[in-house]
This record gives sequence, C-alpha cells and structure tokens, in this order.
Amino acid sequence: MQRMPVLFIGHGNPMNALDDNVFTRSWATLVDEVPIPRAILVISGHWLTRGVAVTAMEQPRTIHDFGAFPRALFEVQYPAPGSPEIAREIAQALAPASVKMDLTWGLDHGAWSVLVHAYPNAQIPVLQLSIDVTQPLAYHYEMGQRLRALRDCGILIIGSGNVVHNLGAMDWSRPERVFDWAERFQSLVRQSIEDGAEQRKLVDFPKLGLDAQRSIPSADHYLPLLYVLGSRDASDTVAFSTPVCIHGSLSMLSFSFTPTKQRAVAESDAIMA
Repeated sequence: MQRMPVLFIGHGNPMNALDDNVFTRSWATLVDEVPIPRAILVISGHWLTRGVAVTAMEQPRTIHDFGAFPRALFEVQYPAPGSPEIAREIAQALAPASVKMDLTWGLDHGAWSVLVHAYPNAQIPVLQLSIDVTQPLAYHYEMGQRLRALRDCGILIIGSGNVVHNLGAMDWSRPERVFDWAERFQSLVRQSIEDGAEQRKLVDFPKLGLDAQRSIPSADHYLPLLYVLGSRDASDTVAFSTPVCIHGSLSMLSFSFTPTKQRAVAESDAIMA
C-alpha cells in the first residue's frame, strides 16, 4: 500500500462550500496526485473537547455549526460513510492516549466544506479526531507524530484550520487587504515548513512574538497545523497552495507533504503526458 500524503487546508469562510474560487479549486488540485484513500481523517479547528474522541459511527451526520448564513449553506449535505473499524485503528495508533469512540458528533464544516470540493462523490469513509483543549501545545504535535503510521494504512490525514485566524481584526469590506503582521507571520510559518528542521519552533507559537500573538488570538484554528507537522516524514516534499491572506487577517495558505517517490512518479507521468 502506498504511503499517503498529509494535507493542511486553510478552509476560511464556510461559504467556500458553495463557491467556485481560487481556494476551492486548489483543494481539488491538492488531491489530484493522491492515491485513492482507504479513509480520510480530518482534524478540524471546530471540534474542541476535553479528552480525545474519534467519530465512530457508520454514517456521520453533516453538522451546520454556524449562524447567520444563507439557507443554501444549511442545505448542504456530505453523506460520506464512517467506519467504526478504522476509528479503532486510529485509537490504537494514538496509544497510550485514551481515545473515546464518539457516536454523536459527525462532520463539521471544517471537514465537509473542504471535502465537497476535494472529494465531491462522498464515497470514501471520513472520520474526525477531536482536539483536546486541556493539553499543552506540544501534545498536539506529538499526537501528529503518532498518527504518522496511519499514512502507511491508506489513511489520508487532513488538518483543517487557518495559519492566521483573527476574526476580530478582519476587514470584511476589503477581501484584498493584508495586514503587515499577518503577512509576516504567514511568511514565517511557510519558511519554517520549507526549512523542515525549523518547523518544531512553530509549536510554541506564543514565543514567536507579537505577530504570532496577533495572528492567533485563539489557538483553535492553528492547532490542526501541529497535527499535520507532526505527521510529516523527513523524506516528504512540501508543496504550497494559495499562500495569501484575505480580509486583512485570514490566511488561506494550504500545503501538502508528499512522499518523495510518489511525487517523482507523478511529475514523470505529467512530463510523459
């Protein structure tokens, strides 16, 4: 079985589920070279818990976890199956952490607003892993390291959040606006990921200075990044997509970690075509 890539998606506004734009098209492009997964595991900035849980139902519901949006958004359904069996595999991979088999959550918009574009047929089992907000930052990176083994089991890991996510500072009237501090922090994150050896410093982000603190006033949308970084293999190649901030303080940066041999084969195929 081929080793699966790992993806981080800057999911942004829930309305992206309905929109055809540069961001949503890039999510589909990111999976173009991905082997068909046995299952997809999403770590979303919208499922925060005390303790760790994984969805373990046969048919997860589509959760509309937002308020004042058009009715059309509430009507979106993503009827992907779940998998209790794969939920148990995920729990075993995360040992010795205790993982609850959850039968109530489902798929929040951090998952389905992306998957409706990346995997619109909704035929692949999708599971979500919750983020335990009682734990320190390093814990989430270490959980990502434990998830790494799942890449060899046909499971595509997706972290869904935003590198810069300061909703209070956003300029909703000017999508093209970028605050200097948001751009600087996004660039720091990108450079650290490109370097590889420097990515570990992104874990304790409050120590990275005022730009980081303004970019991440609440860690919920940043924490999925730590799971993705922890799941990285030293031999992976990284590819970035849509490295832009919009509305001043919302980063839409997405990226993939792809096994080097897999990417080489894909690039060779593209040349031959």
